[in-house]
Amino acid sequence: MRNILVFFLSFLAVNSFAQQAPEPTVILISLDGFRYDYVERFKPENLSRFIEDGVAAKSLIPSFPTKTFPNHYTIATGMRPEHHGIVDNSFYNPKKDQEYRINKRELVTDGSWYGGTPLWVLAEENGMKAASYFFVGSEADVKGIRPSYYYDYDGRVPNLTRVSQVFEWLQMPDSIRPRMITMYFSDIDDLGHSFGPNKDELLSSGIERLDRQLGALFEGVKNIDQEVNIIIVSDHGMANVPLEKYIALNEITKGIAGRIVDSGALAHIYLDDPKDKDKVIAQIEKDAKGYSVFDPAKGEYYQDVSVYGDRIGDVIILAELGYYFMGNQEYREVIERRMRIDDTQVRGTHGYSQKYPEMHGIFYANGPQIKSGKTIDSFDNIHIYPLICHILGLPIPKNIDGELEVLKPILDQ
Repeated sequence: MRNILVFFLSFLAVNSFAQQAPEPTVILISLDGFRYDYVERFKPENLSRFIEDGVAAKSLIPSFPTKTFPNHYTIATGMRPEHHGIVDNSFYNPKKDQEYRINKRELVTDGSWYGGTPLWVLAEENGMKAASYFFVGSEADVKGIRPSYYYDYDGRVPNLTRVSQVFEWLQMPDSIRPRMITMYFSDIDDLGHSFGPNKDELLSSGIERLDRQLGALFEGVKNIDQEVNIIIVSDHGMANVPLEKYIALNEITKGIAGRIVDSGALAHIYLDDPKDKDKVIAQIEKDAKGYSVFDPAKGEYYQDVSVYGDRIGDVIILAELGYYFMGNQEYREVIERRMRIDDTQVRGTHGYSQKYPEMHGIFYANGPQIKSGKTIDSFDNIHIYPLICHILGLPIPKNIDGELEVLKPILDQ
């Protein structure tokens, strides 16, 4: 009888502890354009310490194309761009007869453009509050749902204002406190575009400033009595584009009957007659220098065109690393004059094939559910989504491309 009583009391104690154990929170932070080698090159104090105490991947492999919107939304959904619908920063949607562009606010905030189930939507669907201080898709009513707390994108908002708001969210009462939080910082992408990834003095200064701001977040989280896991990612890397490697796109596509949507490192062609595809590819290939042309249906870059192939187009022109398309010769000349005036002969960009290491980003993780002092191999960014689902106890949708098994070894549980 006494043994039974002891067992019963022990059972109650264990279950009482389990009920009181804090539920984990995830803060997903994107550092736009933060290349895989920047930490090693510039050794920012707070990020370096964060990595030492947590997990770092050798690099994060983006999806194609290596652009901001498709890759942020891939991280948010666990689906490749050809499955979630944001197939580039700019593309044409024949069903809507509209061009999606990242500066068209009325389209960016329209949930009908976005497939999949973003992390914040999945959280809200399962009774968990979510919050976003910027992330691609978080302003849109995807599946009719937005995060409980979010802001329309405004790049002028100081980084420390974003950090302060996250602290406010974390200190809310449990019943209304968000446990899935996203943040976004564009500083390093802006520097990379303006000066390229090899302007060490400017990059070092920018990274040091961002590192101090992230350090404030890290220290603040340590002083909050919660199970907070921080995952830091980037959408892509950055490559140099010298002045002489700008290509006038209108010269390449002269005489082609169809719509052409230029996205910088690549261009989508939507033919008036798709039967012309082989002829158009042969025409463009004939004098190709600094770029290649391919049929996206053949699966070399987009792995599946059965869902959003109409948004991808009939033909893709893809620049080689270090080359960049300008809409026309006149615009190219304007850019050249501007670059000569400010004496900058090199800019930076991305969007190329992910086979180039220069296009790779970062994955760093730290928190109670994450192992310490571990380095892992490079992996595709589709696998971050199921990891976060698992940490938060959310069901992993069956239709995603990511797999939990890839990152499960970094979990300390």
